[in-house]
Amino acid sequence: MLFGYALFGLIALAGWMVQSKLKSKFKKYSKVMLQNGMSGKEIAEKMLYDNGINDVQVISVKGRLTDHYNPKDKTVNLSEAVYSQRNAAAAAVAAHEVGHAIQHAQAYSWLQFRSKMVPTVNVTGRLAQFAILGGILLVNSFPQLLLIGIVFFAFSVIFTFVTLPVEYDASNRALAWLDRTHMLAPNEYDGAKDALKWAARTYVVAAVGALATLFYYVLIYMGRR
Repeated sequence: MLFGYALFGLIALAGWMVQSKLKSKFKKYSKVMLQNGMSGKEIAEKMLYDNGINDVQVISVKGRLTDHYNPKDKTVNLSEAVYSQRNAAAAAVAAHEVGHAIQHAQAYSWLQFRSKMVPTVNVTGRLAQFAILGGILLVNSFPQLLLIGIVFFAFSVIFTFVTLPVEYDASNRALAWLDRTHMLAPNEYDGAKDALKWAARTYVVAAVGALATLFYYVLIYMGRR
């Protein structure tokens, strides 16, 4: 049990460090203004055009760090800052989200697999919370409930690991396009690359944390049944 707490502490510390580093990186590169004067919206639209995608719309959404690609309505959703700003951080985020649009257009296998998992994970994720809580309380008398919760939670863990190649590939597509088109000056490109590197590490920490949590639940089940 002590090992489990120590493991959680280390992962929580690593997550905090990565998030703090990510925030500082984006703050730094938000001050690196683009020589081409293009906004995040314009960067996204240019990347879509260059890749022959004309059925995806770039729109602005409220909030911070709310950037995402929606395959259902084919929209690249950029947070207000990214949508209108003209700096290296905004360019990195905008290009990354378009990377997901390109994955969708090209039927990227990992993205398709993750999309198919979404309905299942939405259901099992909700059920896992109740099953695990009840299972821990009744672990000595009804350990099967905890086992059910562990199985349900395992789907969420798998989902976090499937997300890794999807996110890394989107960043790689973004950086390849930015480099190939010379869209950014060398120092701007380096900033975009560094920002995306740290953004990707947040997904790694999340995946490791989910796996450690699953391992912890298994230890409870194996030790107290």
